[in-house]
Amino acid sequence: MTSGHAIFDRAVMRRRLARAIGHGAATFLLERVAADFADRLAAVLRRFDVAADLGTPGGDVRRALFRSGKVGAIVAAHPLVGIGAPIADDATYLVVADEEALPFADGSLDLVVSALAWQAVNDLPGTLIQVRRALKPDGLMLAALLGGDTLIELRQAFAAAEAEVEGGLSPRVAPFVDLRDAGALLQRAGFALPVTDIDRLTVRYPSVEALMRDLRRMGATNPLIARRRAQLKRATLVRMMAVYRERFADPDGRMRATFEIVWLSGWAPHASQQQPLRPGAAKTRLADALGVSEISAGEKAGR
Repeated sequence: MTSGHAIFDRAVMRRRLARAIGHGAATFLLERVAADFADRLAAVLRRFDVAADLGTPGGDVRRALFRSGKVGAIVAAHPLVGIGAPIADDATYLVVADEEALPFADGSLDLVVSALAWQAVNDLPGTLIQVRRALKPDGLMLAALLGGDTLIELRQAFAAAEAEVEGGLSPRVAPFVDLRDAGALLQRAGFALPVTDIDRLTVRYPSVEALMRDLRRMGATNPLIARRRAQLKRATLVRMMAVYRERFADPDGRMRATFEIVWLSGWAPHASQQQPLRPGAAKTRLADALGVSEISAGEKAGR
């Protein structure tokens, strides 16, 4: 997700997402995120005339935005627009666009949202910079992307199985953004008032096979450029499923799968926004505010 080195095969990702949509995508994560978008926007006391939805699969988030009453026109920008996938038929305007190369003029948008898409861009800092430039002063960016502990169980099970069966590991589950890095990325991109937080969801499946089917229906199977191109050995797959059952099954036999959603929000800078005080600009001493006596450096407090 950093510039200068491609991690994801985005052409493969687009084909898999189109296939997943065509066969009936699994949408439970998007539905949850869409509800959270509505709740978060409800706390913002303003209206956004022009919003852009960048890369979100499906229309749950856009429908939530319209229902909120806080958004006027919505531009759906997605690489699958116009190639047969019903990715944005509920938007006001449709734009064929990749999240890594946005077509918007500087200062043209009031709101930018994205749900469960940016974890798979090769240059997340670059995307955030483009978003900040496209926002009008005091415009808002709100995005949800998969975080670092997503599918941690599957990663551990694959690692153990490959070490046993094949004597080495191959990258099978994509790396995800870490919350500790997310805030720094927002500041680096020039956002004001950046906020990051995490929603962690545990989904229980009747089998590992059911989890794998859901991942295919999300278009979320291995998109890494460095993925092993040879077909997965049956012995490795069987051992992975056994390890998963041994380590991550609940007493009733159902399998746990973690999905971690990292939320990012930030505002395009504007003079009306709250600004930090300059060092030494405080007019009241902390000791006075707390009602205690100030002790000079080197003194010891009396008992």
